[in-house]
Amino acid sequence: MILHTYLNFGGNCKQAFEFYEKHLGGKITLMMTHGQAPGPGNAPPEWKDAILHARLELGGVEVLASDVPPERFQPMRSVYLSLTLPTIEEAERTYKLLSEGGEIYMPMAETFFAPRFAQFRDRFGTSWMVLAQGPQTPR
Repeated sequence: MILHTYLNFGGNCKQAFEFYEKHLGGKITLMMTHGQAPGPGNAPPEWKDAILHARLELGGVEVLASDVPPERFQPMRSVYLSLTLPTIEEAERTYKLLSEGGEIYMPMAETFFAPRFAQFRDRFGTSWMVLAQGPQTPR
């Protein structure tokens, strides 16, 4: 059995995955638009550049994603991608990078379970938890 995370974006899947690839060290392994899909397409012409399916290797896992019509898109709620980073400095750098232009729920701070922890939604609508590893960090 394999469990994947599948993210929906409101038209900015390509931008989000390119950002994650560049700044988090991920690798896009597939990026297909509706216009590139084989066979007759069901999507309206204005959706030819929207992402039908994308794959990103990130942190040892594969994250899948696509764009959904704006009327169906909602930013993530009650679900987070959780990044555990090896140092406080790396956690703070990643937090600053990902949270810029987003919505911060819990700013980066020391907690009883990690030397640094934060919760936020990035500018693309993805919710994140960022932790720095330390003696109290859950594994």
